[in-house]
Amino acid sequence: MPEKMMKTIEVDEELYRYIASNTRHIGESASDILRRLLKLDNQADVETVTPAAPARAQGEGVLRMLESGALAAQDSAIERFMTILAVLYRENPAAFAQASDIKGRKRIYFADSETALLAAGNTTKPRPIEGSPYWVITNTNTGRKRNIVAQLMAAMGYAHGLIERVSQSI
Repeated sequence: MPEKMMKTIEVDEELYRYIASNTRHIGESASDILRRLLKLDNQADVETVTPAAPARAQGEGVLRMLESGALAAQDSAIERFMTILAVLYRENPAAFAQASDIKGRKRIYFADSETALLAAGNTTKPRPIEGSPYWVITNTNTGRKRNIVAQLMAAMGYAHGLIERVSQSI
């Protein structure tokens, strides 16, 4: 199959989060997501995959976290980010495991060890996600933390509205 010529475009934060929240599987490209959302006919080489299984009770633990005020009581975006990740893992470890394969253009966000994240970059400031076997980089700005959470939750099968509420709470 001939290789497609790829172009780079810039989109605002809200549009990026919307595209990311419509991810159906790990590794789905922005082009594939947009083709699906825009219902373009040229999908001959786009593979069909099953989306990640939705979390049990569709976010019961996440809603409890939001309503409890636990996030608001935390002083920093990093602490809120770490709390959200721990709740997402506890709520659905299997979906979290699949979804944690998300990566940035130049960085990996999740790994099963501090060493793996340190090897991927020297300013990652990895921290363990409480109650899980995963580590996450924390040396990102708040917008990137929101994007990581939005991508993770979308891949785990959470509803768009809940993804927005959680990512904005960071």
